[in-house]
Amino acid sequence: MKEEIAKKVNTWLEGNFDVDTKTAVADLQKNNPDDLADSFYKNLEFGTGGLRGLMGVGTNRMNKYTVGMATQGYANYLKQCFPDAVSVAIAHDSRNNSRFFAETVANVFAANGVKVYLFEALRPTPELSFAIRHLKCQGGVVVTASHNPKEYNGYKAYWNDGSQLVPPHDKNVIKEVDKIASVDDVKWSGGESNISMLGKDMDDAYIKMVKSLSVYPEVIQKHKDLKIVYTPIHGTGITLLPQVLKEFGFDNVHIVKEQSEPDGNFPTVAYPNPEESEAMSYGLKLAEKLDADILSGTDPDADRIAIGVKDSNGKWVLMNGNQTAVLAFNYLMEARKTKGIAQPNDMVVTTIVTTPMIDAIAKGNGVNCYRVLTGFKWIAELIRQKEGKENYVIGGEESFGLMIGDQIRDKDGISAVALLCEMAAYEKEKGRSLYEKMIDLYVEYGFYKEHLISITKKGMDGQEQIAAMMEAYRNNPPKAINGSDVVQLLDYELQKETTHKQGKSGRLNYQNQMCCNLF
Repeated sequence: MKEEIAKKVNTWLEGNFDVDTKTAVADLQKNNPDDLADSFYKNLEFGTGGLRGLMGVGTNRMNKYTVGMATQGYANYLKQCFPDAVSVAIAHDSRNNSRFFAETVANVFAANGVKVYLFEALRPTPELSFAIRHLKCQGGVVVTASHNPKEYNGYKAYWNDGSQLVPPHDKNVIKEVDKIASVDDVKWSGGESNISMLGKDMDDAYIKMVKSLSVYPEVIQKHKDLKIVYTPIHGTGITLLPQVLKEFGFDNVHIVKEQSEPDGNFPTVAYPNPEESEAMSYGLKLAEKLDADILSGTDPDADRIAIGVKDSNGKWVLMNGNQTAVLAFNYLMEARKTKGIAQPNDMVVTTIVTTPMIDAIAKGNGVNCYRVLTGFKWIAELIRQKEGKENYVIGGEESFGLMIGDQIRDKDGISAVALLCEMAAYEKEKGRSLYEKMIDLYVEYGFYKEHLISITKKGMDGQEQIAAMMEAYRNNPPKAINGSDVVQLLDYELQKETTHKQGKSGRLNYQNQMCCNLF
């Protein structure tokens, strides 16, 4: 074992850690040295979005101590930025240990004199973003690993506008977290009186906001019996989405029973990811059995969505992320115009990895469309820049995420499902399905086809392989791909654009890119 790793292991065996933790470290040391090395070979990185990793003991794992040290650093930075008073909101999903980690975060903040609003039980991530804005907090944390496998958990840090951290705050928080050298630097307890619970009142405020996003409530009333199948995939969506659909006016909603209970073991799926057909298989079976109008699903923290519809042959198919985004963007632009509520300064925002079909639709509707780097924090950042100048309507990207309206600043699966169901009712009123609407959009704006391939590299070796792959790709990029010459290379890390035929290089302007991008 490397000397640096052994030193970290000894610190945990001899330091101020609880007995169960020391026992677990000693057991790994005796029985699983490879796992021990992977658990300690580095510190779990507090990246620009927070923490995410396997749960377990060690510096490279999600546990009480890594979570507490991260929170201490974040608390220190918030107090520097807001010296008069600091308040934060904290939420968590259905994963194993999520409640424990959320309470740990709350206790550390509170011990540092921070006012804490802690949700009384699991809640969707978008409600956390809403709560930060609603309560005028300076920051927030949600404990979730999104759609990762059950062995993972995570920690997302938010700023006072309800978005995840962006420059300069992201890098500055990382610096403060890195200064926490020991668990002895953490204030673990002593401020319990600073913690207040959030529950029904916040739920009601959030639901009222989501309901205000409806464009055609009168259409829903005509089709309130629209047959909807919904699966929360053992996650937080069950806490709010059935009530939201009822508030919208839908009264024929069927929940997938096998996946209705929040459960961090995700017993019916390998990956609790609505992008995967396997995760939606129970919903597809129920939708087919009931001859439903639309199938919908959300991931464990209910910020990502998936929808299923019947194709022209009556076969159920899952729409991909780009198609889902296209339908939602088009609906809001088209319906707002038809209803006379569109504004001359309306804008929509998407990201560099998302279909350029959205740009074409926006142009066809006379709406400004902007592209930002991948991630909803960059959509939120652009909203900040344009506030008072342009009217934000919707943002989204191909990773099955949508952010509708500007009252939250992160992707929201709850409002997205409600709006997609309204869209299904709107198209039914016209005598067609969402699938047929998608075909109509292809006819009008051109056919766009995409396919996503995911490659996973795990652990210490995986990180080294990824770094080597990127270095080789950057230093020796391909001249052709599948027989086609590469005409342009876009390097987002270096912010550099190279056009091969002209032999020119320059600073990358990603907001204006309308091409397929290579990473």
